[in-house]
Amino acid sequence: QVQLVESGGGLVQAGGSLRLSCKASRSIFSINGMGWYRQAPGKQRELVARITSSGILYYTNYADSVKGRFTISRDNAENTVYLQMNSLKPEDTGVYYCNANILSSGVRDDYWGQGTQVTVSS
Repeated sequence: QVQLVESGGGLVQAGGSLRLSCKASRSIFSINGMGWYRQAPGKQRELVARITSSGILYYTNYADSVKGRFTISRDNAENTVYLQMNSLKPEDTGVYYCNANILSSGVRDDYWGQGTQVTVSS
């Protein structure tokens, strides 16, 4: 199990940038899958970006709507996952949640942070 705390959200004008951070309560070295999701009012929570380990390698994937603008990364020494968001658009507005997917005793569980609000004005 792990606790996740997001930070870095706020209000920004279209075209601006924000960097979100997800701080974990313990080492994330052995957590294979971590990612960022977002949820706008009245909409379903959707995947924004994910970073997954396979051996010593890490793979990333992004929603089509954010490719080329957002970058997910992780710093195991800091137990932190980041989401760099550039060229922000009003449609990027929503609550952004950090996620950790952990396999334990044959059962895969999802852990979520409380979320951080991102508002992009036009």
